[in-house]
Amino acid sequence: MSINAKDFMNQAGTFLRGRMPGQVIIQMTDYCNAKCPQCGMRVQEKFQRSKLEQDKVRRIIDRAAQNSVTALSFTGGEPFLHTDELIGHINHASKAGIRFIRTGTNAFFCMGSEKPDFEDKIKRLAEKLASTELYTIWFSLDSWNAEVHEESRGLPGVVKGMEKALPIFHEFGIHPSANLGINRHVACGKLPEKLDSEDAKQTFYSSFREGFKRFYRNAAGLGFTIVNACYPMSAEENAVYQAESADMMVSFTKTEKIQLFSALYDTIPEFRSELRIFTPRTSLLSLIRQYSGDDYADYACRGGLDFFYIDGVKGHAYPCGFRANDDFGPYENLDTTGGVPKADCRICDWECFRDPSTLMGPVTEFFEHPAGLLSRVLNDKQFFRLWMEDLRYYKACDYFNCRQQPDYDKMAKHAEKQKAKKSVNLIEAVGS
Repeated sequence: MSINAKDFMNQAGTFLRGRMPGQVIIQMTDYCNAKCPQCGMRVQEKFQRSKLEQDKVRRIIDRAAQNSVTALSFTGGEPFLHTDELIGHINHASKAGIRFIRTGTNAFFCMGSEKPDFEDKIKRLAEKLASTELYTIWFSLDSWNAEVHEESRGLPGVVKGMEKALPIFHEFGIHPSANLGINRHVACGKLPEKLDSEDAKQTFYSSFREGFKRFYRNAAGLGFTIVNACYPMSAEENAVYQAESADMMVSFTKTEKIQLFSALYDTIPEFRSELRIFTPRTSLLSLIRQYSGDDYADYACRGGLDFFYIDGVKGHAYPCGFRANDDFGPYENLDTTGGVPKADCRICDWECFRDPSTLMGPVTEFFEHPAGLLSRVLNDKQFFRLWMEDLRYYKACDYFNCRQQPDYDKMAKHAEKQKAKKSVNLIEAVGS
């Protein structure tokens, strides 16, 4: 799927109006069948479960199309507990003209790979998905260690099943992404309780550095060609999206976040020729700077301006899943086509909105305030060098289209040419 002239003109017009191409995340349900400690929707939680009615979802999709939304994601809970409805929603979105349609799963259907009907079951699912215009699908994978992942999620045998299922998906032209929700299980070895010394910080960094390496190697070994990372989603006081928790597994201090984001930043270049890694280093640099004390080092999030989260209980629109007090009401009544909004939110690390805000921020600034952009370019060469690298790499990865095979020749041009700098050098560069 390449960008055609019509798409280019539509997106250029969006930026001329002071906006970014819109994105909407629809939580179609909060039903789930996994036991993840990092999520408030885990199956053992006792609360009234909900699922948006099909007609409600379709009205939301229609309004999203009218609001010039280009990217639409279906999330849960576990969306594939309602596979036929999900397929219907994907088809409705594509007919409405929405181009980038995405969804994800804990891949529970990959359990039981030893059963004789497993391959037929996966083929039926892959065939259903292949009949749609789905752009991205991700499988959650919390660790490089299969036993840790399966025990944590309560999904025995699911990783082995993924390895068996991925070639079947590939036969149908679908290349799922491995989606890592960053957590303490990623680290290798015992983590220090406090980062109260440089040695403790280096140990924490090194443990995650090795963990990220193992994760990427393991994902490639299982057969994944695309990898994404969700930044830690610890509990927020005003969260509306319950895919967060106060569990220590996903709770990190600011100092810890600096080290783990630095470890990921340093690891990504080593694997960009082997895997299509969706995580932009520009965003990681911005988060490191923010947690190092520079609150305005990056482009603020466009959540509530161009990007919206739709809850699975009422179908109301929110700026993101972490701002429950900012209820915009039913999304189908929300018109986001007018005005020139100002972005200023840096409350959370939610990569679904923060990453595109950072990547497209310079383009928006070019149309809104070109002199400001020029000043930023002259004074922040590190950011814009990384920004150009990220954009070139995204193009080499065909913008992470799961319907295309990776082009390793193009990706090889982005292989690391020198050993990644140590975390301490990166942190010094951002002025902490």
